[in-house]
Amino acid sequence: MNHKTLGKLGVPHGEPMRCAFEVTKKLAESDMTAEHMQDAIAAVAQRPADFLHDPVMADLAKSLSTNRFVPRQSPAPWKQWGADLEAQSIQQMRHACDLPVSVAGALMPDAHPGYGLPIGGVLATDNAVIPYAVGVDIACRMKMSVTDIPCTELDDDRGRRRLAKAIESETRFGVGASFKRKRHHAVLERDWSVSPVTRKNKDKAWAQLGTSGSGNHFVEFGIFAVDDDGLGISPGSYVALLSHSGSRGTGAQVANVYSKLARERHPELPKELRHLAWLDIDTHEGAEYWRAMELMGHYAAANHACIHRHIVAHLGVDVLLDIENHHNFAWKEHHLGRDVIVHRKGATPAGEGVLGIIPGSMASPAYVVSGKGQPESLNSASHGAGRVMSRRKAMQSLSWNDARRLLREKNVTLLSAGLDEVPMVYKDIDAVMASQSDLVEIRGCFRPRLVKMAPHGDRPED
Repeated sequence: MNHKTLGKLGVPHGEPMRCAFEVTKKLAESDMTAEHMQDAIAAVAQRPADFLHDPVMADLAKSLSTNRFVPRQSPAPWKQWGADLEAQSIQQMRHACDLPVSVAGALMPDAHPGYGLPIGGVLATDNAVIPYAVGVDIACRMKMSVTDIPCTELDDDRGRRRLAKAIESETRFGVGASFKRKRHHAVLERDWSVSPVTRKNKDKAWAQLGTSGSGNHFVEFGIFAVDDDGLGISPGSYVALLSHSGSRGTGAQVANVYSKLARERHPELPKELRHLAWLDIDTHEGAEYWRAMELMGHYAAANHACIHRHIVAHLGVDVLLDIENHHNFAWKEHHLGRDVIVHRKGATPAGEGVLGIIPGSMASPAYVVSGKGQPESLNSASHGAGRVMSRRKAMQSLSWNDARRLLREKNVTLLSAGLDEVPMVYKDIDAVMASQSDLVEIRGCFRPRLVKMAPHGDRPED
């Protein structure tokens, strides 16, 4: 019998699988048929306690008893915002709330399926961190710099060319994008030995500092309109620089290594929960992942700081207001009367008064918001509009002619992007905002005018 057959019989990977192979050897020596052998192993998998003293099955039974998934007696409570969400997203949220470490959850109105926890999923856990509930692009981040550039510059061909040159000169797009002449930031002086992964990848991270990646990552100029002085600037319209990027290749390596480690630590998890394997915070591996994740948070912030600093310096302009926020991260917070770990995978922190940025698409608004501190959402809101179409379907069904027509109507100049990132693949951001009016208050509106993303054909890494 092979791994696949034993898995179908209910034997998880790890120690139970090793014991099962030993059992098959012993049973084969007794001339038992393959069919009877499978029946015997299936019986142990279903009722390991009955075989703890069996001369052949005892080791397998003990292994299954100590490595057996025991779901919560009742799911952790969770609440959904928004209607017409994909059934798979909802099912993934339900599965997450079956974990024995889960405390509470929330599903944001931009939700769509992901690995383990859906994008737009929020999950509070007890003393445990789930690498795939943080996400592959750890600490993916939004940053806006409101500048003193005259708004007329975006309506002038020469002005747009000047702004486009600044973007194209001062950041890089695409998988593996890096600088030959490396950028500098104080994040490089932090302790990169917190994990073997970060130590090994420090030079790679340095080369990628100030780059924008691929997928849904972007750098764009647009018009930011604010109606009151609550943000610290006078009401009016301003040219703002908006970026979306994360921790690049090093963050992805951290995610991959520790999610694999978490799965090895929890071979008992059924197939539908395998990507939700966790690391206990007070174990060596859990503490190591946490330190690496936090370092990637600092690195993602530094990444944006370099993008904005160099573009602003290239143009020789002043910054009047600076706003930024993480998603794809985990925080130690207090909810429901207890200390928990809150994972926000594609969700924006929205504690009372906390500022955040929620983008739409390259042809629809992004909103600066302040959180309302809604307890049932675990102080969270959506991180964007959310996809309504997979990348594969977008490539098969959409055309550049339709996309360019829409961009012209919205007065948007697109420098580069993939067809799988055009406006039609995203939900209506205003409908998303309306469905979470109890989570955030809109403080300002940004409308894209000059947009750059990774070129068409680049592999997405968001």
